[in-house]
Amino acid sequence: MSPLPINHFKRALAEGRAQIGLWCSLPDPYVSEIVAGAGYDWLMFDTEHTPTDVPRMLQQLQAAASAVPAGAVPSSAVVRPAWNDTVLIKRYLDIGVQTLLLPFVQNADEARAAVRAMRYAPEGIRGMGGSTRATNYGRVQGYVQHAHEELCLLVQVETREALEHLEEIANVDGIDGVFIGPSDLSASMGHPGNPNHPEVRAAIDGAIARIRACGKAPGILLLDEARARECLDLGALFVAVAMDLQILARGAEAVAARFGAGGGAAKASY
Repeated sequence: MSPLPINHFKRALAEGRAQIGLWCSLPDPYVSEIVAGAGYDWLMFDTEHTPTDVPRMLQQLQAAASAVPAGAVPSSAVVRPAWNDTVLIKRYLDIGVQTLLLPFVQNADEARAAVRAMRYAPEGIRGMGGSTRATNYGRVQGYVQHAHEELCLLVQVETREALEHLEEIANVDGIDGVFIGPSDLSASMGHPGNPNHPEVRAAIDGAIARIRACGKAPGILLLDEARARECLDLGALFVAVAMDLQILARGAEAVAARFGAGGGAAKASY
């Protein structure tokens, strides 16, 4: 028999240790393997805004797991399903995901529904799946009884309405952290495409403090390094500071620009 895998990410949040993450939007196992060896505390594998489905995510998780150097603590995998949906939650848990980030949670009822979907009866409604990958194909003794101890549930607040219910959401038993979605929040507040608007920044700063006051972990995605460090100083505990797609796109553009590619400029001589 094999032991239940430890969720190092969940334990770090509970201990108040900040976790630095990479947002993974490129739906390919080859890319997942590359970034998994980069040394981030956690990797956020997105399926909400990418063409990734459950079978492909399984391949990505397997590729990421293979990139861990011997003796090192692996980057924790966090998966964002396309919706706060009981069936999607079940399917990702069954392939072995231990931490889920659920988008667009608007109130405590939706948060409680997410918790129930994460747990087996009688505390929840997660279906029994038999010898799933999560149980190491039946080799994890006591998985049904103890799985919840290592599962981590993060919910995403990304509208003005959700902020109005923030304490109610954060105080739901079984919620480990609350992620602030700056882009959608800025749009909801009347400043689409401008998460750095003073009103939005103030709302984010206040939300971080409010989440910490509830005893839960605040999280956010910020590609601006100065702003990311600012939010870490304010108490954010899981912060994604880069995105694989952005690294590729902006890095490729920068090299092309330096060589004058596509603009009729003289090419470098060799």
